[in-house]
Amino acid sequence: MTSASLSGRRIWLTGASSGIGRAVAQELVRRGSLVAASGRNVTALQDLSAKCGPDRLIPVPFDATDRSATTAAARTVQARLGGVDIAFFNAGTCEYVDPRRFDSRLFERVVQTNFMSMVYGIEAVLPLLRESRTPYLVGMSSTVAYGCLPRAEAYGATKAAIKYMLESLRLDLAAEQIPVSVVCPGFVRTPLTDLNDFPMPFRIEVDEAARRIADGMARQDPEIHFPKRFSIPFKLLAMLPAGLYNRVAARLVRAS
Repeated sequence: MTSASLSGRRIWLTGASSGIGRAVAQELVRRGSLVAASGRNVTALQDLSAKCGPDRLIPVPFDATDRSATTAAARTVQARLGGVDIAFFNAGTCEYVDPRRFDSRLFERVVQTNFMSMVYGIEAVLPLLRESRTPYLVGMSSTVAYGCLPRAEAYGATKAAIKYMLESLRLDLAAEQIPVSVVCPGFVRTPLTDLNDFPMPFRIEVDEAARRIADGMARQDPEIHFPKRFSIPFKLLAMLPAGLYNRVAARLVRAS
């Protein structure tokens, strides 16, 4: 498939208020897609619609952590777009764990926002995708899903769960010819990563990330990971025996 294959596709994208989601929404519109953009920030979505053109990008604000609201949003998207060809669930957050003050409520927040929001979305959209001639499901994970990192006990766990869930769904949905892609970016410059207090090797700009994601979606790559100069070495590092991985990771942390 080529990038032209995204032209005319009806796409529901969550997490579009800012960061990667916002940039991906603009990139998809540029490639000719009709996008229903969702998030909680109504003003940001309205501004995005004005920039992209209200005939090409339709704001559908809702709280992705609310199952009922997600179901209602899916109905709205179906009505506004006339159907859904691609669903890209991108909503997410990041909170780092302080093991000296281990807080289960932090885990609840991150799991609800990152993982359960995607579960709710998939539950709501699968019936709509089954009505499309060209259905396609995409979800946002992270390179942190490849291997554990310090303070990422909550964030990394959700991203690993997302990767596993989507890869399992790929197997189950193959008979229905519904491809599934998992997106695993490295560090991308966004308002969320701007809050990080540690080095972020090979961090790329958000517009470049959006282009790489759209390219991967056009090809329907099973796994869209980038930048390769970071994601591939990290994959290889994660394949080391646990003891060796822990020693290497600890050395990298001390160096940081």
